[in-house]
Amino acid sequence: MSKQATVVILAGGQGTRMKSKMAKVLHRAGGKRLVEHAIAAASGIAPPDRIFVVVGHQADAVRAVAAESGVGSIHQKEQLGTGHAVMCGEDQLAGLDGVLLVINGDCPMITTKSLQQLLDLFESTGSGASMITTDLDDPTGYGRIVRKASPDGNGDVLAIVEHKAATEEQRKLREINAGFYCFDAAAFWKHVHEIRTDNPAGEYYLTDMIEILLRAGHRVTALKIADSSELVGINNKLELASADKIMRDRTVRQLMLEGVTVIRPETVTIDAGVTIGMDTVVEPFAQITGKTVIGESCRIGASSIIADSVLGDEVEVFPFSMVSACHLESKVHVGPFARLRMGAHLEHSSHVGNFVELKKTRLGAGSKSMHLAYLGDSVIGSKVNIGAGTITCNYDGKKKHQTRIGDGAFVGSNSTLVAPVEIGTGAYIAAASAITHSVPPKTLAIGRARQIVKEDWAPKS
Repeated sequence: MSKQATVVILAGGQGTRMKSKMAKVLHRAGGKRLVEHAIAAASGIAPPDRIFVVVGHQADAVRAVAAESGVGSIHQKEQLGTGHAVMCGEDQLAGLDGVLLVINGDCPMITTKSLQQLLDLFESTGSGASMITTDLDDPTGYGRIVRKASPDGNGDVLAIVEHKAATEEQRKLREINAGFYCFDAAAFWKHVHEIRTDNPAGEYYLTDMIEILLRAGHRVTALKIADSSELVGINNKLELASADKIMRDRTVRQLMLEGVTVIRPETVTIDAGVTIGMDTVVEPFAQITGKTVIGESCRIGASSIIADSVLGDEVEVFPFSMVSACHLESKVHVGPFARLRMGAHLEHSSHVGNFVELKKTRLGAGSKSMHLAYLGDSVIGSKVNIGAGTITCNYDGKKKHQTRIGDGAFVGSNSTLVAPVEIGTGAYIAAASAITHSVPPKTLAIGRARQIVKEDWAPKS
């Protein structure tokens, strides 16, 4: 690109056909909000300070998403059409020369590659405007593209004719306007106020700029995209589900091409932001979401859920386990039926078994908790054995308290550790003990009532 691009993302509408209280562009497909996909595509062709999201319905919520991505926003107080949406940013945009690209915030499948091809066409042809089009088997309801005759069928655009205004011959055309535009910025701002509202809706339509620029002597060209699914806008929950499936299929396909083994990929859910290393195996019905990063040669068990977590190399998560916002170092084993959450950190070669829950807990290298335990707000050293049924009692009804267990300690089965408490290095906790005071290193702590056996009691009862 020899000219700098400015991108405006149209995201101000309510989307009433979604039948939702939430703004349309905030709904998710492929693991991201619709507008996040548009921002991601735009980020490949323009810097953040030249990307702007038009906000209107639920403006604060949409603006917050834009801010998360480091891009700007334009407030459209009233939704008076696509042309009006861009005009609302005139004070912010008119001083930015180069290329003005306008894209839809509800089209999550558009790619940076296609946007770049549009910009390349715009520059190579010296156009005043370029647009994206596609052929549809049934173009009913869409504006048709009328081109200048050429041997290859890719002549300049002469007009966009709306379906209702089209002649019978024009309605036979299958090429439609997809709503993605690239304008010469100077020409756009010179002529934008020539858009009129003399239409049934009384709105300012961006499509009118094509006719205005043609009338002013500018050349208009079009890039025809073969895969029309890339240009699909989301208007209802059915279309949202369809887009979600397509995007997740893309993600899984790309991961498999990069060396990830996905067993029964049609059953697996993986978000677009996930990274997975080579030779990792993902079993059926697994869900891997958010910003999860998984290393090489791991195994993610069937029906497990991994969300916003980091897993090192050779980690094994057995079936039906849940890992959320955690860090698992290399060669960690988890599950089956384990739950790790809220910043749990498992160091190298530690093991967590079935029906064990960790919350805000650091489990040291080589340590094990294999059965039926709750370890909350704990710091556990290396090579510690946590017996079955152990509980850290971290909540006193008002505050959370921490349990600390030193390296090499042994906690017997069914122990209750009442925080705040510290178990020293190499200490032993007898099974079934209730520990309420700190235990010095290399000692044995027994905290249980003495067993009493009453002979001949049963026949008398």
